[in-house]
Amino acid sequence: MIFNKEEKKFMKIAVLTDSGSNLPKEFIDKHKNLFVVPLMIIVDGEEYRDQSEISALEVYQKLDHSSVSTSLPLTSDLVGTLDKIKKEGYTDVFVINISSGLSGTFNSFRLTLEKEKDLNIIHFDSKTLGAQQGVVVEYALDLIKQKTPIKSILPLLKDFRFNDSIAIYTINTLKYLIRGGRIGKVEGTIGDLLHIKPIITVNDDEGVYITLSKAFGMKRSLLRMKNILMEMYKEDLIDIVIHYGNNDDKAEELKEKLKNSGLNIRNIGLQRLTPVLGVHTGPDMIAYVASRVK
Repeated sequence: MIFNKEEKKFMKIAVLTDSGSNLPKEFIDKHKNLFVVPLMIIVDGEEYRDQSEISALEVYQKLDHSSVSTSLPLTSDLVGTLDKIKKEGYTDVFVINISSGLSGTFNSFRLTLEKEKDLNIIHFDSKTLGAQQGVVVEYALDLIKQKTPIKSILPLLKDFRFNDSIAIYTINTLKYLIRGGRIGKVEGTIGDLLHIKPIITVNDDEGVYITLSKAFGMKRSLLRMKNILMEMYKEDLIDIVIHYGNNDDKAEELKEKLKNSGLNIRNIGLQRLTPVLGVHTGPDMIAYVASRVK
């Protein structure tokens, strides 16, 4: 979706995303042309901005004892960010949002962006979330830095998202997905009783959760996840992000195992899942987000 597109001799390009992209604060601070609008978390009626006003660990501590839900970014936060972008002299903005199949954020942004007359805006529904959305944002920043022609950037982002990256995760219980209404097309809601753990991904067409595979117990589920990456990437050089909840030790252990798994890994990092996403997965989750090095 493109708004207000016209050719200009001078272009200064920004990237705008939401906190569903799970980008680390140090990365955001490093990229001056990157702007992030937070989604909202509601705890017992009180609103908090994701990533800045409440931590993931605080959310996990409250999940089973308080009323915890998520909400769209504040329109005032988005409008304020657009004003800042204009004041800093940007002429064009790539907007990359969390999947429209999992959140109303894309549509909420769209309604505001349609009213914006001073910026050329290209709006991309990532059809994903977390670090997979994040690596699309990173790739957009790289392409801008490389002075890629602006008309070529969106097709490259789409190709990268749908052909070169994948996000898969497993969880100990489906109750948080069910409670938050994010169960999507995930199968096997009786799996908790049978210790069957789904391996979940986001489909390309609708951007909703689907069951990619299943395994008996977390150990076998994690092994299957690693094998899925090996089947997809073979000898290709990849970057990996491991998302986790409050299971820090497990994430560190898996990082070391993946280093010696036979995958051709350039970089591997750990990122605690941002609170607004953790509400729907619960504390005991592991995700592998892999992307082919371009």
